[in-house]
Amino acid sequence: MAAALVLSSPAGAKPLVDPLSFFEGRTESSGSIKVLLQDPYRSHSVGQGRIGADGSLSLVQQVYEQGKPPAVRKWQIRKTANGHYVGTMSDASGPVVIDQIGDRFRFRFKLKNNLSVEQWVGPLSDDAIARNLMTVRKFGFTVATGDGIIRKIAPG
Repeated sequence: MAAALVLSSPAGAKPLVDPLSFFEGRTESSGSIKVLLQDPYRSHSVGQGRIGADGSLSLVQQVYEQGKPPAVRKWQIRKTANGHYVGTMSDASGPVVIDQIGDRFRFRFKLKNNLSVEQWVGPLSDDAIARNLMTVRKFGFTVATGDGIIRKIAPG
């Protein structure tokens, strides 16, 4: 999976403006997750994002993962500097840090049980479709990977 993380965006892809405006409105994601020594499973979420008066993003996602009951995931993200964002996410055990690197955004956060997540979101063909690549590590070793697509369905 490490090699996939250095892939650049396809030629002709429009860069994402910023992760806040991309997730404003209705979004939908689908993909697969592969956990070490387990079969891959499908993941799907539908999100509704809103930009507040202070410019921060509030995103609520309905998450559907194969073999698990539906869940709700909540994000609160704010811009702190050009290309840098911080916030919270209901599944995270600490802050979420987002950095713009080139035309993509790297999300980093920790989960319970000493799991560290690195997630890359970058444009595919236009500013309404993005690729989502995820690596989950424990003590520096990759224990899970994810690959998916995020679509902006409706503006905010």
